[in-house]
Amino acid sequence: MKAFFEAIQYLFVDILFVPLNFLRSLELSSWFVANTINWIFVIICASALVYWVKQLKIFEESGTEKQDTTAHSFLK
Repeated sequence: MKAFFEAIQYLFVDILFVPLNFLRSLELSSWFVANTINWIFVIICASALVYWVKQLKIFEESGTEKQDTTAHSFLK
C-alpha cells in the first residue's frame, strides 16, 4: 500500500507539477510570465461574463424572460 501512495506522490511531484515549478522559478525575473495561468483564467472568466450579460440583454429585449417574483411554488 505504501508503494501505491509513493507512486501517486511521484506522479504529481515529479511529473505533473514540473510546469508549475518552472513558472514558480520565473517569478523573480518576470511576474507577468509566472502568472500566465492566472491571466488565462481571468480572460476566460471575463469573456464568459460578457457573453452572459449579452444573453441577458437579448432575452430582456425580446420579452421572453419570466420575471415572476414567485418563481417557486413555496414562495406563494
